[in-house]
Amino acid sequence: MTALLALPRLALGDRRRRTLAYVGLSLLVVLGVLVAGGLAADPAQTTSLADRNLGPSADHWFGTDRLGRDVLARTLTGLRLSLLVGVAAASISAVIALLLACLAAVFGGVVDRAVTWLVDLFLSLPHLVLLILLAFALGGGTRAVVVVVALTHWPSLTRVLRGRAGEVMSSDYVAVSRQLGRGRWWIARRHLAGHLTGHFLVGAVLLFPHAILHEAALSFLGLGVDPGEPSIGVLLAESMRYLTAGAWWLAVLPGLCLLVVVKLVDTIGENTRALLDPRSHHL
Repeated sequence: MTALLALPRLALGDRRRRTLAYVGLSLLVVLGVLVAGGLAADPAQTTSLADRNLGPSADHWFGTDRLGRDVLARTLTGLRLSLLVGVAAASISAVIALLLACLAAVFGGVVDRAVTWLVDLFLSLPHLVLLILLAFALGGGTRAVVVVVALTHWPSLTRVLRGRAGEVMSSDYVAVSRQLGRGRWWIARRHLAGHLTGHFLVGAVLLFPHAILHEAALSFLGLGVDPGEPSIGVLLAESMRYLTAGAWWLAVLPGLCLLVVVKLVDTIGENTRALLDPRSHHL
């Protein structure tokens, strides 16, 4: 009987270890891309006119572009840039969401209604159109991409954090704290912060893939990072001129690498949520 009762706990432990292994492996691959992208910065800019538009081979696994630059080196450098932009944009956006959710929960009333109105307003606007308009207004560039992506990705996370914060503020222990004369900021520090930390971390990680993809989209349209930087969006935009000539590797291989990295980051977010949320069906 004791052995039978222990089986669910063993299964739970195995799933948790498996989930941790997925997170760890995905993190290692992402960190490996960051390191490899840094090491490939110089080869990504090295030209060789004698090796222009070569297909994938043992010497150039991803082929070469119109200037003879190694596409694998440019892809790794572009992925590194996309990851750095994604980290910055997702972090800023998550902090904005956390601040707005806390303000709405702590002050309520007019502040809560104003935050709700802002969230509904941003969610009602076409997302890609808003990104393009803001990027155009800011003039493009890496810094503009970070700002634009950060300013457009907070509404959904704000709604989630606001709902969780509302549950905390309506709880019995918060009511007791108020009766004991505790102020709003004391309650926010002692009660809200701990309950929102897990949701905040998972939300920030899940914003990351969207930030990466939207950076690539803006760069592809010419409104993203500097065209001289080998970002994935720039690589894909440049490849459009040569696809009809059969240079498929210029678009297919960098695009697949971008999708793999985005999927890895999404896996980190989903498995982190499974670890932090005991009610998750994954555990």
